[in-house]
Amino acid sequence: MISKNQIKYVHQLELKKFRKQEGLFIAEGHKVVGDLLEAGFTPRQLFATSDWLATNQMAGAIEVTPDELTRLSLLQHPQQVLALFPIPETSAISLDSSALSLLLDNVQDPGNLGTIIRIADWFGISTIYCSEGTVDAWNPKVIQATMGSIARVQIVYTNPIQLFDSLPADFPIYGTFLDGENIYTQSLSQHGIIVMGNEGNGISETVRARVTHKLLIPDFHQGDTADSLNVGVATAITCSEFRRRSL
Repeated sequence: MISKNQIKYVHQLELKKFRKQEGLFIAEGHKVVGDLLEAGFTPRQLFATSDWLATNQMAGAIEVTPDELTRLSLLQHPQQVLALFPIPETSAISLDSSALSLLLDNVQDPGNLGTIIRIADWFGISTIYCSEGTVDAWNPKVIQATMGSIARVQIVYTNPIQLFDSLPADFPIYGTFLDGENIYTQSLSQHGIIVMGNEGNGISETVRARVTHKLLIPDFHQGDTADSLNVGVATAITCSEFRRRSL
């Protein structure tokens, strides 16, 4: 039987300050937890129903009833397993100058960040750099939105300007703007950084000044159209076009 203190502890991990203090994040569901386990993440604690444990061998797992899992879970519909994993240490990760990376400039919505992590995984982008103003990647809503891709994409929080200063002078930095050049007619490299901006304000002025290639995703509507694209959608279109050029 789980205790009230265990339930309280898990729920406190919704808070960024508590996650930072404990160095843990919550993952729920067989897909997300399974991908993390397969990638080599070791849970500090794992709570699971008998149905999950019947098909998964996990030493030290705490068996719970569906009702107990409901009280532990942050989801409306719990999915057999909930685990607490250590937050990876990423401060020592350096940029791979031969690869394509993403940099998120103050992206605020957890769902957007989770979607972007999933997009990066799909297009083979292994590292996402985030400004300090970007939502916490270990937020439970972000973790769930990644659908397990968090297991395969490194998230590094950094100062964008300091990152840019560490790069070679000719290193390509791409960004999407309404006054950029048509992405479908521009030369695109298979290495560099793609910057995606805040949902409402786009890329900040300080970061914009360091972008070397300003791109536009053109609209093809005749007449009135949407003001802009969702940042997740724009990221998918941009990454797809970069990867298409390598085919």
